[in-house]
Amino acid sequence: MDLPFNVASHLDTTLRAAAARLGLLERGFQPEVRVADPANGDFQANGALAFAKKEKQNPRALGQQIVDQLGDLTAYFDINLAGPGFINFRIKPGALLAWLQTYDSEEHLQTGAASARHGQTWVVDYSSPNTAKQMHVGHLRSAVIGEAICRLLAFSGAKVVRDNHIGDWGTQFGKLIWAYKRHLDAAALAAEPLEEFERLYKLGNNAAETDPAVLTEAQQELVKLQAGDAENLAIWKKINDASLAAFQLIYDQLGIKFDVTLGESFYNDKVERIYRELTESRLAQESQGALVVFHEEHPRFKTQPFIIRKKDGAANYASSDLATALYRAEHFHADGIVVVTDFRQTDHFEQLFLTLPKWFSAKGYRLPELHHVTFGTVLGEDGKALRTRDGGNIRLKELLNEARERAFQLVSAKNPDFPEAERRAIADIVGVASVQYADLSQNRSSDYVFAWDKMISLEGNTAAYLLYAVARIRSIFRKAELDPTHPPVAGATAPATPQELGLARKLVKFSDATQLAVNTLRPHFLGLYLYELAGEYSTFYAADKVIVDDPAVRARRLLLCHRTLIVLETGLHLLGLRTDLARM
Repeated sequence: MDLPFNVASHLDTTLRAAAARLGLLERGFQPEVRVADPANGDFQANGALAFAKKEKQNPRALGQQIVDQLGDLTAYFDINLAGPGFINFRIKPGALLAWLQTYDSEEHLQTGAASARHGQTWVVDYSSPNTAKQMHVGHLRSAVIGEAICRLLAFSGAKVVRDNHIGDWGTQFGKLIWAYKRHLDAAALAAEPLEEFERLYKLGNNAAETDPAVLTEAQQELVKLQAGDAENLAIWKKINDASLAAFQLIYDQLGIKFDVTLGESFYNDKVERIYRELTESRLAQESQGALVVFHEEHPRFKTQPFIIRKKDGAANYASSDLATALYRAEHFHADGIVVVTDFRQTDHFEQLFLTLPKWFSAKGYRLPELHHVTFGTVLGEDGKALRTRDGGNIRLKELLNEARERAFQLVSAKNPDFPEAERRAIADIVGVASVQYADLSQNRSSDYVFAWDKMISLEGNTAAYLLYAVARIRSIFRKAELDPTHPPVAGATAPATPQELGLARKLVKFSDATQLAVNTLRPHFLGLYLYELAGEYSTFYAADKVIVDDPAVRARRLLLCHRTLIVLETGLHLLGLRTDLARM
């Protein structure tokens, strides 16, 4: 049997089987397999120590009992026992070669990873801007983190439904429609629809605040819309259609395409069921005229109500989100639901995710896994939320345009002899990728400082550095006049030099990085791995010449170059970045 795609998972399974034969598994033994310090091996199992302490046994003796059960693994690993029962596994060079020969393309890497969530359906709710408004820098994190999570889930075998849960309903439309009917600039609408909608809303909102008669008229426009008035529905649809078209221009640059766009309006006629079922299940109760849910078991929420219908009878985010979760469970048969928003919505989703299990259990509905993926704030170099000089929101399209221009300056400085069109094409990829990767390389729970000089740089953990690594590997094949899609690697021998072995071992751990990223829904773990892989490749490239006379040595070094290229590109694609640059 060849070395499996995910070595750590294979070791975990094998150790569990060994523990079961010794009667340890039923007593709570856990293998605790993890990536090891390179000085000790590739992987380490630490479970014997914790189990022996609990059972008052000698941990080293227990570790040896387990090792004695692992004879089948010796074909692939050098196994040794260290310290108080730590079991170290070092992959043999021949096993490394076999793994590299098997996983020779992005398709085959995905085939190896796809067993983890095969047959599952996951709905990922991300981006979710409000219509009639420009997307700004605050929308960046949800969009790029959500897309990376979608790709990681799909890579692990899941069917992924990308859902853009837009804000397309609410009181603001009364004021907007009022202004649209009276002050629309048709030329401005045709040229920049979102700017015109923002202008109209500000006009309508200011007029309503200063003139009670206008406020009444705007409220009547909203009532007409909610009652299905044909004219107001047509205006509302035009606003939303133009907004979605403008959003898609941004999404196209970020490589995002949604499967469904089901905004708040879609659930408008579905909330009555929510009120009825939560009341019937005795989860919801009237409180000061509103319909609310209390969670007595929770220290904060036993007195802080989850309001699912306001006292004026109107629906709100809670009722809409409850209806959304039910629809995803019933219509998409979701096994998992991921909602990506900033940390300020933590309380809302904590209450939502407390309510859903109780409701679904009471009604006998199947409950999907529920994940609220939160993220921190994008900060300026002054440590405050990133804003324009006048304190406004930075528009996302302008941010991406500036990224392209800065990338163009970088590419032009490095490659002044390239034709301008080629420099522009490279800058388009590098600029957008730099913005994406600056976000994705951070732990999403943290705030991060948006610094152009660090972001668009060939030094450090940046998109430009990783894309340059891709271009450098491609240049080896180009200069040798070899096809990088079908490299001449027949006859390659097992890695032999320290640098070859180091690079091969890092490549095999790609599976662990992707699994960690998807299991934690934290893409930065994959970004860190890719950065380390690029560094390992640089060490190899500096020490071991690739195009040498010895056919076997040349074949194995071309093999390592090709597999590094495949893994780097696959990892960058999983993060949503393009890698289709001819040279750099």
